Amino acid sequence: MKLSRAAVLVAAASCAIAGAAPKALAHQPRAHHDDRGDVPLITGHRGAPGYLPDHTLEGYRLAIEMGADYVEPDLVRTKDGFLIARHEPNIGATTDVASKFPASRRRTYIVDGAPVTDYFATDFTLKEIRTLRAVQPLAGPPDNRPPAPADCTCKIPTFDEVLALVKREGRNRGRHVGVYPETKHPTFHQQHGLPLERLVVDTLKRFGLNRKGAPVIIQSFEQSNLRVLNRITPVTLAQLVDAWDVNLDGSLVFAETSTRPYDWTVSGDPELMSRTYGYFATNAGLDEIAEYADIVAPWKPYIVPTTGIDLNRDGNADDVNGDGAVDERDRQLGRPTSLIRRAHKRGLDVHTWTFRNEPRRLAADYFRWAGGNALEAAKNEYKLFFALGIDGLFSDFTDTAVAAREEFFAG
Repeated sequence: MKLSRAAVLVAAASCAIAGAAPKALAHQPRAHHDDRGDVPLITGHRGAPGYLPDHTLEGYRLAIEMGADYVEPDLVRTKDGFLIARHEPNIGATTDVASKFPASRRRTYIVDGAPVTDYFATDFTLKEIRTLRAVQPLAGPPDNRPPAPADCTCKIPTFDEVLALVKREGRNRGRHVGVYPETKHPTFHQQHGLPLERLVVDTLKRFGLNRKGAPVIIQSFEQSNLRVLNRITPVTLAQLVDAWDVNLDGSLVFAETSTRPYDWTVSGDPELMSRTYGYFATNAGLDEIAEYADIVAPWKPYIVPTTGIDLNRDGNADDVNGDGAVDERDRQLGRPTSLIRRAHKRGLDVHTWTFRNEPRRLAADYFRWAGGNALEAAKNEYKLFFALGIDGLFSDFTDTAVAAREEFFAG
């Protein structure tokens, strides 16, 4: 991407209306960038899922080998209380559980307000989980990611095993490697008598990581558990901010399980129940986040929206490039928002997610700037966010993220 193009978009963002001055904060900010200076942090999202199944020791190791500053284990609990790394408490799509356990072990539970029928980690002991192998959930069309190689054990790791690996890999490479755990569906786990917060903190303590400045960032889409964590641990905390989709005009859709944090939905508080995730992107919402967290971590369209084209006015985005599919390649970049600047004004770092190499996930502008080269188009997305001042990001393809960062900051 030509830096001049990025500069144009940055200038557009700077013209956004300035937010109100933040309130005085009781929360004491933690160190965000530790010893890495001011370059944005790159987190291996679920390990290295562009190449290996999500949340495996092999995937975390590969992300670190590729240069990740942090790796991200999503944390859920087993029936007997152990923390394991899985993207969701329901494990049917990411493991071979269906080939090893009968369908009678499937259950229907409410997850973030929606009924889900599947195998759930909360119904399996750690011993049973140890018999499973992770699989690639995006192996088929349209992403066609490689299935697990034969030499990958692809076992389901515990949080302890992830921390041990990160410590060992960092020592072997002579650099700090951080861990960026997400507490998955805290309300669901509380409802099943398996709360996450204290166990996460106790595990960090065992590894000497429950301290200010430790290379640890705990994230959550819910708010109340982050408030609890703010009281019981000094490590860095991040408020994730979701949405369901993006409208033709670039505005965000709040629907289904991405309407609002689920703890707000079940709170019974009319004020919380009237909000959407979009509240977190307002000045008042950012002020609120700064009371208990250090980072706001929104989905990318909160920072750089994309717009669709609807020439036939049927209310749906058109297949602009004529490839038979409507995806990000048919959308254009919109004007960057003021979110990064307003968050920084309140002492919050901004991390965003998730960067992927698949062409269908990249807006048309990135390809135009790259002359149609898919890898360079993927790098262009990173470079735009770097130009806008992002502090950190999550990537399925750590090697591409690191290459883009090196190119951008080389001058």
